[in-house]
Amino acid sequence: MRTRYPLFVMLAAAGLVASGPTAVAVEKDAGPAARPCGPLRLTSSLPEPPAGMAVQQDVSVGADCAPRLGAVRLMPVDRARQGIPEGRRPTAAITTDGSHHVSSWNEMYDCCNIRMTGLYTTSDWTTGGSRVVGAATDATEQHNREPWNAGWSAASAAHGTDCTAGCADSRSEAHADFTYRGIFDATGNWYANSHHSYVDLHADGTVTCRFDVVLRHTFVGWNWRHGCA
Repeated sequence: MRTRYPLFVMLAAAGLVASGPTAVAVEKDAGPAARPCGPLRLTSSLPEPPAGMAVQQDVSVGADCAPRLGAVRLMPVDRARQGIPEGRRPTAAITTDGSHHVSSWNEMYDCCNIRMTGLYTTSDWTTGGSRVVGAATDATEQHNREPWNAGWSAASAAHGTDCTAGCADSRSEAHADFTYRGIFDATGNWYANSHHSYVDLHADGTVTCRFDVVLRHTFVGWNWRHGCA
């Protein structure tokens, strides 16, 4: 795969727009004044990594409940596999004979670095004659359970592709909604995470990875990790 333009994302929290080359779109209300924090929405688009590499960014919830943007990092694919479920781990892109592969991950971790919820996609496509000859994308979700049948649960999940053969571009999207009832909230009404991942497969063999996550409530130290390879 070819390296695309540098990351461009927007940060907007409580009406404030941050300047700089790295950004994430954020929506958040005042929420509770203490440590839990209020609702949060984060949106990101990552540059395409070189073959054999992965690109990843972390965004954490700071002590003031505002997002803290981590650097967009390039790393070997093997390093990006750490923590990703078996079968969802990225592999080096295949670019011979017009065949291509890309994996994406979209995860929320708590302040103890335990993955609460995650959405993963894998896409394979072939190109020829300035077209996407064939394309397929699969998606799966993961969530953390607690003892006594508690913790995060999957409420719904879906994925689809707008064009699978003879396309200028093949656009896939995946969605997963999660609810929580457990030791941090016995009512089941406080926490809920929704993950959305978008993968655009292009006829020139390049790819665009986009992500967003919508959180009903957050907590100081939560971390959003997303990437593609």
